[in-house]
Amino acid sequence: MGFVFSAFADESDEKLNGQIDALIRNGYTHLEIRNLDGKNVSDLSVNEAREISKILSDSELKVWSIGSPIGKIEITDDFESHLDKYKHTLEIANILGADRIRLFSFFMPRGENPENYKNLVIDRMGAFSEIAKEYSVVPCHENEKGIYGDIATRCAEIHKALPYIKAVFDPANFVQAGQDTLEAFELLSRYVDYMHIKDALKSGEVVPAGKGAGNVPQLIGKYKNLGGKVLTLEPHLYEFVGLKNLEREGEESIVGGCSFETPKEAFDAAVNALKGIVNTL
Repeated sequence: MGFVFSAFADESDEKLNGQIDALIRNGYTHLEIRNLDGKNVSDLSVNEAREISKILSDSELKVWSIGSPIGKIEITDDFESHLDKYKHTLEIANILGADRIRLFSFFMPRGENPENYKNLVIDRMGAFSEIAKEYSVVPCHENEKGIYGDIATRCAEIHKALPYIKAVFDPANFVQAGQDTLEAFELLSRYVDYMHIKDALKSGEVVPAGKGAGNVPQLIGKYKNLGGKVLTLEPHLYEFVGLKNLEREGEESIVGGCSFETPKEAFDAAVNALKGIVNTL
């Protein structure tokens, strides 16, 4: 089909062995590694990362990107300690053989105009960019509700100022931020490195790809026509272990509306929904 399929396999199973099983049974060759065996990838030790790398290699699986939480802090939080965490995560990326890391552009103070923080965001994202070059890893900014880059115009500001930072295009997150996804893709397509496949209703509820307001089939078609290759499945159809740790305090994703009984069932349903879309292209 011309695509490389990756996934956040922690949405199928908390344990690494279960994640490997989920990827293999669905014919996936890559993963965007995030949580495993009770730890976020950025909290792994060097020795743990080496062991995981060997296990994945033995299973003929590759890490496409590090699904890090970098940049998912308040813009007013201490930055120096966060940079230390970032450097460690880049070291983990090198060990796992990942040449991509997804990151975010900081939560904005509620009720304030994000534009007031533009210069500070660009400065801090610039630090991310320069440090990533030292590790030969490409930083990829994911649009996320509540951060500076939650709408397309502010995402574009980041990419224009910092061309080494590429875009992870997440349709559901744009829907949840009130951003039309087709307009967003038109503005950001030149910066898009890969896509997260996640869809949502206008109410914010996450649904299988193609069932929401994210225009996912059209976007995948446009992405393919531009030579896009990598699709990372991020189902969010079941409240998997670690989900709450990804959310800003006081907020939560609306998942579970499709009434799947297990994370495995929800993950496989998400795989099949994406397969149904790409088979029509």
